[in-house]
Formats: sequence, C-alpha cells, structure tokens
Amino acid sequence: MVASSQPRSAYVHIPFCHRRCFYCDFPVVPLGDRGDGTTSRSVAEYLRWLEEEISSSPPGPPLSTVYIGGGTPSLLAANHVVWLLALLNHQFGLAPGAEITMELDPADVCAERLQGYQGAGVNRISLGAQSFDNGLLMGIGRRHSCQDIKTAVALLKAQGLSRWSLDLISGLPGLTPALWEATLDKALSLSPPHVSLYDLTIGEGTVFDRWLEQGRLSLPPETTAAAMLDRAAEKLEAAGLRRYEISSYALPGHGCRHNRVYWGGGHWWGFGMGATSSEAGRRLTRPRTRGGYQAWLHGPRAAAQRPCSPKERLEDLLITGLRRSEGVNRQQLAQQCSLHLEALMTLSPRLERDCAQGLLCCEGPYLRLSQPQGFRFSNQVLADCLLWVDELFAPGGAAHGTSLVAPA
Repeated sequence: MVASSQPRSAYVHIPFCHRRCFYCDFPVVPLGDRGDGTTSRSVAEYLRWLEEEISSSPPGPPLSTVYIGGGTPSLLAANHVVWLLALLNHQFGLAPGAEITMELDPADVCAERLQGYQGAGVNRISLGAQSFDNGLLMGIGRRHSCQDIKTAVALLKAQGLSRWSLDLISGLPGLTPALWEATLDKALSLSPPHVSLYDLTIGEGTVFDRWLEQGRLSLPPETTAAAMLDRAAEKLEAAGLRRYEISSYALPGHGCRHNRVYWGGGHWWGFGMGATSSEAGRRLTRPRTRGGYQAWLHGPRAAAQRPCSPKERLEDLLITGLRRSEGVNRQQLAQQCSLHLEALMTLSPRLERDCAQGLLCCEGPYLRLSQPQGFRFSNQVLADCLLWVDELFAPGGAAHGTSLVAPA
C-alpha cells in the first residue's frame, strides 16, 4: 500500500546535552556538565520556539507515532514533556495506542523522572548505552557508566515500561573482539526487547575527525570490525531478537513503529533545529543552529520547502527501504515515484552482479538485501542502486520523461 502524504508521525528535536560526545555530528547545544535543562533559560526559549513552530503547522490526522530525540531529551523536566505532548495533541491529536518514544541518557534516569515521563504519555524508551565498558565510555566522551545502564534498565522494568531499546556502537577506538563479546553478553543479560546496533562513522568536524587527521585515533581494522558486527548478529538472533532492519533487532512485536515510517517511505512532521520533515511530497530540513533556526522560524518558511523530484523520491525510497529485511516492492516504488513499472523491472549490470554474488535478492517485483552478506556489504549495494537511478534518469534512460499510469 502506498503511504498517505498526510503525516501521521512527528519527530521533535531537543538539542541540549551536557557535553558533545567525541563522535557526535548532530545539531546539539552543550549546557555543560552542571547544566540543568529543567531551569535553563536557553531551554525555556527553545521550547517557546517549538511552540511557535508546532502551533503554526497546518492541521492533519492524529499522530500514531511521536519520537522525542536529540541531543539529550532527558534533560527536560517531566512537566516539559507533559506540555510538549499536550501541544502536539492540541494541534494534531494523538491516536489511541500511539507509540511515543523518548531518548534517555542512562546518567539522567531516576524513578521520579521516569514516572513523570510515563505519566505524560511516553510509552517507549531508547536508552543510549553505546558500550558496557567504562574505559570505552570515557574514551568517547560519555558521562554514564556501565552501572548507570544497569540501574536505568532496572528502573524501566520497575515502572512497567516494557517497550525499550538499547543503543550500542561497534567499531569504537580501542574496541577488541573480547571487549565486544563482553559488551554483547552484558547487554543480553538485561533481556532487552530491542537493540539498535550502529557501526561508528567519523562525522566531519567531530573531535574524532580531528583526532583521525592528527593520527591520534586507533580504530579496529575493517575486517575485525566486520567480524564483530557478524558476531553481534549471531548472538542477538540466538537470543530471539530478529533483525528487521540493518541496524535494528527486536523481539516479536517490539520493532520501532516510528522508524518504520522513515524506512517505509511514509511522511512525518519534523520540529526543532536540524529536524527534517517529509510532508505531502516536500522535504524540508531546518537550520542546525539556534540562531539559524530562530531566523528561519520568523522568516518565509514556505520558501524553504521544495518538492522532491521523482528521481530524489526513488533514491530515498531505495536507500531507506532496502535497509528493511523485507526490502522494497518495485510496483509500489513505481506508484510512489510516478514512473512506469517497466522502467524499474530491468536492473543495471552492477545490480545483476550483486544478485549473482548473493548480496541482493530479486524475486518478482521485490528487491531485498540478503542476510547476512547483503547487510554486511550494504554500502556497496546501495551505491550501485544510486548509480542505477542515475542511469534511469539520464537523457534517453528508461525513466526519462515517463509518468505514472495508475493501475485500475
């Protein structure tokens, strides 16, 4: 089924952190280790900007998912979250059974704060564990300890929050196979219903980027890093966590509904600095700084929106959809991108090679990455997909100048 152009999901960006982690290239505003987001004037001002943006948005259908990310949203007091969700409910409505996710720093979790968030309507938690080794945590600039993670999980369980996820990062400086094995064992000992597993990427302008240029960053060899990811997949799946997306593992019924909106080509509202939205075929990314966001908020916002071309839409749907274990349906892609189906049914020689090598599975209209090989070499296959799209839309290509003839 083709996704509706009316968003039923919302992402809200809370940019504040105590400090910027050494790998982080997200739009964040450090408050300092003693900064308190419950009383900060910067936080109060930012929340007023959020209210202005959300309140001036066009009405739409009730939201079925909300994701409060950052930054460190757990710097907000519970009453801030009550206010934010009430604002969204007033503007759009919250559908019965809506999934409302909030990212938490393990160092911030306490019973009183959790009770407040849960009372506000938060029913899913994403816990930024990253590692279970205290030395590695210090080495990436995190504040929390391994014990903080265990304490946070115990509190989640005590509060009856059954929907939660652990975030882990592989490929960290100083990470060895033995340390990785221990991290996986400690994570699984907590019986997480969901694990998000990310391989370290060095973003431009980060502390790690600078250290890498200076020769001060010792990363695991690529072959070792790949083997550690394979080992993680093996252990997580043996524990009953199904890999439903390249970086995501979940027990049955515990997949993240909000993220599946992104991967499935759905549309969503985005609010706050640096947030991206996809509304009625238009993509909009907000400025990444407070000053830029404020200027944008009080300027001609509509002029910053632009429609996605069929080529851009196809690229987005392929890159996000192939991250899912089920892959993509080319019949749906043709409808969503206003293309003749025939234009998408013949793969390029590069993609045919990926099929022959067992990285990409082609079954009728369906394309999906194989597991584990296709997921392991996903960057190669996705790059080949983008080259294929370039060829389709080149002058004289199969998709050039075509338009969708909707099926009866």
